[in-house]
Amino acid sequence: MPTDTTDVATSARVITNPVLRGFYPDPSVLRVGDDYYLATSTFEWYPGVTLHHSRDLVHWRPLDGILTERRLLDLTGAGDSCGVWAPDLTYAHGLFHLVYSDVASFASGYWDPQNYLITAPSIDGPWSDPVPLHAHGFDASLFHDDDGSTWLLAMTADWRPGHDRFGGIEIQRYDRDARRLVGDPVTIFTGTPTGLTEGPHIYRHDGWYYLVTAEGGTSWEHQVTVARSRALLGPYEADPAGPMLTSAGRPELTLQKAGHGSLVRTQRGEWYLAHLVGRPYTPLGRCVLGRETAIQRVDWSADGWPRVAGQVPAEQVPAPDLPAHPWPAEPSTDHFDAATLGPRWSTLRRPAGPDWTDLTSRPSHLRIVGGQSPVGRQRPSLVARRVTAPNCVFETLVEFRAATHRQLAGVTGYYNTENWHYAYLTRTDDGRQELQLLSCDSGRRQSHPQASVDVTDVARLGLQVVFDGPVLRFGYHRGDHWRELPVELDATILSDEYAARMTDGEPEAWGFTGAFVGLWVQDIGNDGGYADFDHATYREL
Repeated sequence: MPTDTTDVATSARVITNPVLRGFYPDPSVLRVGDDYYLATSTFEWYPGVTLHHSRDLVHWRPLDGILTERRLLDLTGAGDSCGVWAPDLTYAHGLFHLVYSDVASFASGYWDPQNYLITAPSIDGPWSDPVPLHAHGFDASLFHDDDGSTWLLAMTADWRPGHDRFGGIEIQRYDRDARRLVGDPVTIFTGTPTGLTEGPHIYRHDGWYYLVTAEGGTSWEHQVTVARSRALLGPYEADPAGPMLTSAGRPELTLQKAGHGSLVRTQRGEWYLAHLVGRPYTPLGRCVLGRETAIQRVDWSADGWPRVAGQVPAEQVPAPDLPAHPWPAEPSTDHFDAATLGPRWSTLRRPAGPDWTDLTSRPSHLRIVGGQSPVGRQRPSLVARRVTAPNCVFETLVEFRAATHRQLAGVTGYYNTENWHYAYLTRTDDGRQELQLLSCDSGRRQSHPQASVDVTDVARLGLQVVFDGPVLRFGYHRGDHWRELPVELDATILSDEYAARMTDGEPEAWGFTGAFVGLWVQDIGNDGGYADFDHATYREL
């Protein structure tokens, strides 16, 4: 993705996919005037709902996330891959509207998917208090009709044994003045034989209502299905040509898992589809980078159906007829000089705040107060950013003196509470400060004592995480040069495919996120331990 002003005219003619690299799934695309926004899922990470901005659909910059405080979203205790699923961003009646599902479970056929709506006069907020909507199903979205009415769509879940858990797409009117749903919900589409119908969005065009859904699950059989009707409440007829977009049956494609799309129309009447994809390291293998966002050009058939060329995701597509608008290149190093963490940073299960992320006590440093153990789901202290390329490096400089073995601080390659690699400083029983290495694979911890290094005499230690395709390595320096720890680790355990586990047909564990690199601090005894990080550098190699 171009990030500077060189060769702007050339770069602006082509959209290179994925436009959002790394864990940015379930895109909701929106145009307001000359501005385009992409909102994506965040699951157990804060800020809830990532937001990106573009003026040409080619160049994208990150904005601050939307759900930044517990008033808007409380992820305390959220399970792995629970939390915020498939947000929907719309603009109508002078307000931005964000609908999001906070999913509490997915075991035994239950999801407990509470849906909420917040509004704001500007994309920067301030956002209203959440309006609780129904919890019938997830992937909720709003449709604002030409007559001024507003409607809520969602998949409808069915927990009953022997029933289809994906019971179809339902719609219900939303009263904006009363701030509540009114009338009875109506099921308007039960999907095609592909099944697993979810992710609904409705668009009105040339006298038709077009219902865009995701089907086939969010892995290799994923697809975008379009149905249409002359009436909002149906009946809806699926496109007889089949899915609008899919990678199913095409393992040679670079972009897999294509599905879960939303449409946008440019100022000049061109149409595009934002959708999720995955890039496995081997054919139909593990996608360490998670589910990413891509954009395809959409053309309308003679009989009025929106179509993507070849029905498959392309790595490069023609850009819209808009002026090129690149953004300044992002610096690779965060020196922690700002008053708040930048938009590339995320925090796990609790929002960043002065109670545990301190950018003021020591200028140009991030002080992280230690939190719970690596399996703690109430007060973890992890500040991390997405891995965006198979080959990349993350580096920092840390000052930390552990008082006991219950205090740890270092760097991690992280997927969820059960799958991570961690190089950390701690105190040994004989009082030394030591750099140690620990991995967790499907919940089973493994230490690597051959990688331990005595750093008792080191006040400031450099730490490094290197992703080298399927291999992950850690390194350190004492102020001179980088030294590699003598262990090669499996980076592919940090993936959706590896995290998912089925038992007797039920999901025992699931994976919907992606790999992170980050700064992790534990104070398991709650004794007041903290670590100071002088900077953090992330580079794609």
